[in-house]
Amino acid sequence: MSGTATRASRLPYTGDAEADRLLVEEPVALLIGFVLDQQVPLQRAFSAPRDLGRRLGTIQPAALLAMDPERVVEAFSTAPALHRFPRMMAGRVLEVCRVVVEEYGGDAARIWEGAGSGRQLHDRLRALPGVGEGKARTMVAVLGKQLGVRPAGWRDWLPDHLTLGDVSDEAELEAYQAQKRARRREARAGLGSGG
Repeated sequence: MSGTATRASRLPYTGDAEADRLLVEEPVALLIGFVLDQQVPLQRAFSAPRDLGRRLGTIQPAALLAMDPERVVEAFSTAPALHRFPRMMAGRVLEVCRVVVEEYGGDAARIWEGAGSGRQLHDRLRALPGVGEGKARTMVAVLGKQLGVRPAGWRDWLPDHLTLGDVSDEAELEAYQAQKRARRREARAGLGSGG
């Protein structure tokens, strides 16, 4: 990591102070939140790591991998479910945990702390199960803008629109979500008009 910036003490994505702090304090919580951030409200995706930890007693990758996978699925499925697709997403979280354990010694922070460049940071994130191009770039934005992870050239990998990396309070979260809804409407209108 080159250069340091002010590090946020929480990421205000959930509306719950404990869940928001966990995203900063436990690097794997941030990864899990991003993996789950699809087809569910953002607040649900990023509060799920806290809830998973409460249900299983841990979210540490090696500990989750040591459990019977059905126990993890059950934790995802118990009402209120942690995701709209609990079995699939429990499996995806376990896949990410496997990468963290096998490639980063069980420490999710090593994914970004060991990145020597923005490209390497992006590529490491992009290689994670369930992380596409847009999500990888958003993660670079969050890590750089909110958590001070700024390897050389990191800005080259930022999206050209507002992301969660631009959110530091509840008002900015609402602006981000409003912009995201507008982009979705525009995309649907473009598809509907054949353009």
